Order: sequence, then C-alpha cells, then structure tokens
Amino acid sequence: MVDTVPSLLRSIRACTICAQALENGPNPVVQFAKNSRLIIVGQAPGAKVHESGVPWQDASGDRLRDWTGLSAAEFYDPQKVALVPMGFCYPGKGKSGDLPPRPECAPQWHDRVLDLLVEKRLVLLVGSYAQARYLTKIKGRQNLTEAVRDFRSHGPSVFPLPHPSWRSGIWMTRNPWFEAEVLPPLRKAVRAALR
Repeated sequence: MVDTVPSLLRSIRACTICAQALENGPNPVVQFAKNSRLIIVGQAPGAKVHESGVPWQDASGDRLRDWTGLSAAEFYDPQKVALVPMGFCYPGKGKSGDLPPRPECAPQWHDRVLDLLVEKRLVLLVGSYAQARYLTKIKGRQNLTEAVRDFRSHGPSVFPLPHPSWRSGIWMTRNPWFEAEVLPPLRKAVRAALR
C-alpha cells in the first residue's frame, strides 16, 4: 500500500510498537501535511504535551517559537510546519528529566513521513537525538555545540539547534554567540522557507 498523508497519520496515531515500554501508554504526537516546507525534528513529547496531544505546547515550544520567529498560528499550521519528533510518544520520566525518545519510532516512521513532503524544505534538527540521526549522514559526528556553531556548513536546508528546554538557558549563557550569530540567520531561513 502506498502512503498518503491521511493514511500515514492514521497509522502513526494508532501505533503501539513500543506500548509495553511506555509507562503512560502510547499517544503519538505529530503534525505534517504534503506542503509542509519547514520540518522540525525534535526529541519526544513531554508530559504536558502527552496530556494535551498538542506538540510543543509547553515552555520549550514557547522558546522554540521565539527562536524561529514563528507565531503560534504559523507553527501549528501543518501546511507550513511539520512537527516530527524522534519519538512520537512521551517516553516517561527518568532520574534527571525525561527519558530519551524510544529507539523504535524514527526508523519505523521518519522516512515514510519525509517521503511524502515537498522536497524543497528547511529541516530544523532540535537537540542531540535528531542531530545524531541526521547530521552523521551529512558530516560525521559532532557534539551539539559544534553542530550548532557550525550551522552554515550543514547546507541551506538543514539547521541544527539545541533543545529549547529550561536547560538551554544555561547552555545559552555559556554560548553567548548563539543569540547573536545563529538566531538572525535562523529566522531569515525560516521566513524564506515559508515564502
């Protein structure tokens, strides 16, 4: 069977491949449409997003929207923005924060989603899990700070970013170049992608 956007969304939302490992049960959270020109690959939904079912509807999402210059209306318009985390379900709480995204999810779904989207697009790789999967195909292994600082070398269609959790405030204090050197080109690239 050939995937269509509606059939693939139904399949993803019905997914239970890692249900036994999810303390809170599966609740896949994803957003995309054929015309999505901006693809945001994040980590996995947090507890608030698991409850609401709305991607990035938390403080991290507020910070990410600020970084990108997107309004909430733009961000939640699947005709413009695809929200495709590494794990579509909340992985649960760990000792020092949320657990990592489930490893089954991206290999099961990402290629199928990306194959349906327009080819001319901008991909934001938000956090180390997204970068580990996608940047190694482009340039080899870099740590998050190196990847973000070296954003220009990843090409005009890929933009690595730190995860916008509360911890990013600490990271931004240690890396003051981020706001001055990365955010203006990021906002410009996002605007160009949505034109």
